[in-house]
Amino acid sequence: MAGIVRQSKFRHVYCKPVKHEQCMSDIKVTEITWDSLFCAVNPKFIAFIHRGSGGGPFMVVPVNKVGRVDKDIPFVDAHKAPCLEIAWSPFNDNVIASCSEDTTAKVWLIPEGGLRKNITEPVVELLGHQKRVNTIAWHPVAANLLLTAGGENVMYMWNVGTGEALLEIAGHPDQIWSVAFNYDGSRFITCCKDKKLRIFNSHTGDVLHEGMGHEGVKPQRAIFVRDGRVVTTGFTKRSERLYALRSQENLSTPIMQDELDTSNGVLFPFYDEDTGLVYLVGKGDCAIRYYEVNDDPPYMHYINTYTTNEPQRAAAFQSKRGLCSEENELQRIYKLTTKGVVDILQFFCPRKSDLFQHDLYPDTRSLQPALTAEEFMDGKDAEPNRQPVNAAAAAAANKPKVQVAKKANILNTLTATPATEAAPQSYKEQTSPQPTKQAASPRPAQQRKVVVDDDMGIVTASTPSPRRSSAAPSAEPPKEENNPMIPRNQVKLRSRADHDDGAPPSAGQRRAAAELERIRRDQGRLPDDDDRAQAASRASTVSKTSERPTSQASSRVSRVGVDMSASSDAPVMLSDSGPGSMEELVGDLQKMKMILRQHERRIRLLEDQLADMAMAYTHNF
Repeated sequence: MAGIVRQSKFRHVYCKPVKHEQCMSDIKVTEITWDSLFCAVNPKFIAFIHRGSGGGPFMVVPVNKVGRVDKDIPFVDAHKAPCLEIAWSPFNDNVIASCSEDTTAKVWLIPEGGLRKNITEPVVELLGHQKRVNTIAWHPVAANLLLTAGGENVMYMWNVGTGEALLEIAGHPDQIWSVAFNYDGSRFITCCKDKKLRIFNSHTGDVLHEGMGHEGVKPQRAIFVRDGRVVTTGFTKRSERLYALRSQENLSTPIMQDELDTSNGVLFPFYDEDTGLVYLVGKGDCAIRYYEVNDDPPYMHYINTYTTNEPQRAAAFQSKRGLCSEENELQRIYKLTTKGVVDILQFFCPRKSDLFQHDLYPDTRSLQPALTAEEFMDGKDAEPNRQPVNAAAAAAANKPKVQVAKKANILNTLTATPATEAAPQSYKEQTSPQPTKQAASPRPAQQRKVVVDDDMGIVTASTPSPRRSSAAPSAEPPKEENNPMIPRNQVKLRSRADHDDGAPPSAGQRRAAAELERIRRDQGRLPDDDDRAQAASRASTVSKTSERPTSQASSRVSRVGVDMSASSDAPVMLSDSGPGSMEELVGDLQKMKMILRQHERRIRLLEDQLADMAMAYTHNF
């Protein structure tokens, strides 16, 4: 399954056209039948061969022009006969060359900012051909070198800086359709009407390789790719369009070849040497196909086809210096439709990151020539000078990293903390603060005494109160520690009158309040811990001094309390004076039990009455 989908970073390249409101319109291109694209573009200007009567003018417009082009726009009044082809200089964005049927080729200098008036005088006029000049091509490495091919099947290498012909190349038996240089300009290839492909030495004009091209009689074109192979487009004997990839040593036998369709338009190949993509643009077609050329079979991999409803009358490819690298734009094609509208087709490679993609934008050709015309004609070859596509991103990538001075600190000398075994804690135990242990008091700990009442089933824990000393100040109660994990609820108690919004209490509420008040008064008569402690001390004193008769103790008990045989409902009263002996203390405890039982019965009676009153109030009895 891994071999089904080919891995490539250009697999998802797509085309997105610019809206017509942001493009140029109302451009009238020439209507001659010569197989040329009639258009050329660079980062500053775009030029179109205009429709002219009796001559061959072409128009130059700033590339960022938007909207309709005025009818009285200035032209370059180039030739006396129809202009066949135009080409911008690779080293100066203001220099453009043109060729015409008037047997001349001319070089023009466009003012900065565009044309303000018609230009009729060229910088240099190249005179040497006997018939029309079919095609022109600038040398990609050396400055001011221009190659022209004429109708008399002769080619000239011109030094446009001086206007002289440096080299005359013959050897074609028929009309020359196209010329193209290789990567460093040391060779160039031609397509001839005799269906043959020829590779020449640019220094001497000698034929290095020759082979049979496509079998069709219609025009064919050829270009070099960066590694030296050749991409050709043409026709078969049945007028089917096709493309092929060939090697220089064996031009007659293609490495690969594929048929496209049966259209009549000539296929123009454009090669992007920075990405290895080949674009096939057919004159009069509505589609643009693009492929990736590499060393993996089948060597030319189909990527996609962009199709519109409008056929292209002219087309031009923008230089890498004019693309938007922030949006991962790989190519920009200016397509002139038959309606006079310039469609701007942008080809993007989608990436998730917004950073500059160095693999998509290697260094491209710069405006600085590697050689002069004289050096090249002396036999020198050189690689083209290159510059970064995005200078700011390249400067940031080449910026040296900040060197941090190494300086030892205290962390370098610390040792690891030894691991201690601890019982696993839950998350609640880990987050809750641990109570702090208080310092041990010098006083002995007081044991809590547990008292069990068999009759009532009540278990109480009492702590004997310490003796109060007037000299020692009372110790402050320990402050309660706040738990930061548990918020403190601020509760404000309100009385029943506040709950009832100030309404007067009902009869039941008044009776319940009176009964509770009576219970509080009875509880106030009970002895507290201090009274019990004083009674116990007096009892011990009395036991040490003398023994009292039982009759006297019984009379004292009868004098202190009430009759034990009385009714259980009657209140049991305790004497204000403390018990004098252990028997009196036991008697007081029995009386306290009776008092608690009485209060318990009264509380149950009150609860029953409150329940009856609530029921009656609810059901309106």
